[in-house]
Amino acid sequence: MADQLLEQVKDVVDGQIDFEGQKLAEILATAVLAIVGGISFLVGFFLQDITLALKIGLGGTALTFLLVVPPWPFFKRHPVKWLPVGGEPAITSGQQNIVIDEKLFTK
Repeated sequence: MADQLLEQVKDVVDGQIDFEGQKLAEILATAVLAIVGGISFLVGFFLQDITLALKIGLGGTALTFLLVVPPWPFFKRHPVKWLPVGGEPAITSGQQNIVIDEKLFTK
């Protein structure tokens, strides 16, 4: 019972996302921080209130943290298909052909 609960907590906290999810997280973080930074600057400039600009910037940073850091399910849409353990190599020794400067070398 306790082991099952511990495994569930570990799966949630572990943070396994796929490569496409990493790319999405990077794009999302960059876009949100740029938009919030622009809004923060404009609000601070037009209202002449640096405190408000900093609060908006920090709020946007916290929002970005909540969007990017947890392993949300939309970061796990493209799982990696790994080779089976102990499987045969993809290329057998009889199939290795190397081409260098238009010269064929077989191994």
